[in-house]
Amino acid sequence: MSVPSPEGMRIEPVLPVTAMRTYAVARPLATHWRPATCGEMDCPAHLHGWLTKVDEASELGMRQAHYIRKDSGRRFSEHRADDGLTVFSFEAGQRCFASDQHKLPIDRPEVYTVRDGDWRGNPTGRARRHAHADDWVEDFGEHQQRVADQIERG
Repeated sequence: MSVPSPEGMRIEPVLPVTAMRTYAVARPLATHWRPATCGEMDCPAHLHGWLTKVDEASELGMRQAHYIRKDSGRRFSEHRADDGLTVFSFEAGQRCFASDQHKLPIDRPEVYTVRDGDWRGNPTGRARRHAHADDWVEDFGEHQQRVADQIERG
């Protein structure tokens, strides 16, 4: 039987959460990434320009068109398409509308953690952070060996 989870469907675990351990490597967004420009990202919209179509017959479309014309600060031309939509054509070389989402990694080591439990939770609340990848790998290997030894013993 599958159990719903944030990532989709999972196979029902055979062991209880108390018998599990989770090893993770992460680069948290808040500490390991920085904002990036469209140019740094080789953003296709920045490199080649882009089109934005809006339906000015709707309230949202009117707000979008107003923003583009009055507040966006971007260079564009506009025309009305056969379907009645307004098409804004933006020149290459300028900041795209998704530029606030562009991020690049900072040169910082990843975060290596080990915690009790699994995706169902951490029943003990125990978690450890390793300072070096080698220590994390060694911990993982030792844990795998303990599991293999227990399986062999039955």
